[in-house]
Amino acid sequence: MASLVRGAASRLVGSCSKSRFFVNSLGAHGRLRYLTPSISRSNLFSTSARKKASSNDPLLRVIETEIGFAEQADDYDRVEETPSGFPFKMEDKPGSKVVTLTRDYQGESVVVEVHMTNLVTGDKGDDEESDEESEEEEEHEDKPEKPKQSNVPLLVTLSKKTGPSLEFRCTAFPDKIVIKDMWVTFPDDPSKDELAYEGPSFRVLDEKLRKAFHRYIEIRGITPGMINFLHEYMINKDSKEHLLWLKTLKNFVKSLRE
Repeated sequence: MASLVRGAASRLVGSCSKSRFFVNSLGAHGRLRYLTPSISRSNLFSTSARKKASSNDPLLRVIETEIGFAEQADDYDRVEETPSGFPFKMEDKPGSKVVTLTRDYQGESVVVEVHMTNLVTGDKGDDEESDEESEEEEEHEDKPEKPKQSNVPLLVTLSKKTGPSLEFRCTAFPDKIVIKDMWVTFPDDPSKDELAYEGPSFRVLDEKLRKAFHRYIEIRGITPGMINFLHEYMINKDSKEHLLWLKTLKNFVKSLRE
């Protein structure tokens, strides 16, 4: 009887030992199965990152070259001095394509939005604004055709604390300011703007009325004398904004490598 018990116990121990071996082996193989793909994914990720970085390098080099050219330009860091007697306060925010001029004139608020200069280089693809202006002048003036000139687009808003505002869309050339359109707006009641009659095109108004409106904005500081300063200022701003844009673009491309 004792021998039978010892034999059974021996078989049980042997069976348990084999079971532990099987379980341990299974665990080891399981860990290997899970570890092996993990290592492969890591290698694939690093390889993909290297390919991504190398694919961005040519673009990054070109952008850096463009930045170098922009920094060598004479006007990118030049500061234009405000002329004496300039009646406006200037607000120029980096990254904005508009410079805002503000002043008070006898209880009126005068706001001028100065947009980027339309440069004329002699290319056929120069700004369409100049083409439109030439067409408008040819319709009403029998004068010899003049070479196109660089110009500065302006939006002039005249208003009081309450009531409607008067807006002028202008094109400022080195020697004159041309009013292209004008209209009345209702800041206190935007619903009126939706149905408001904007009036006829400025160029079809009587010549005396057109001259009177030119004189009207000139008295408020919108004069040809300020245009040369604004023209140079906006050229410099364009160079600065171009450089800022290139640097922002460079930082974005570099971030793709990380």
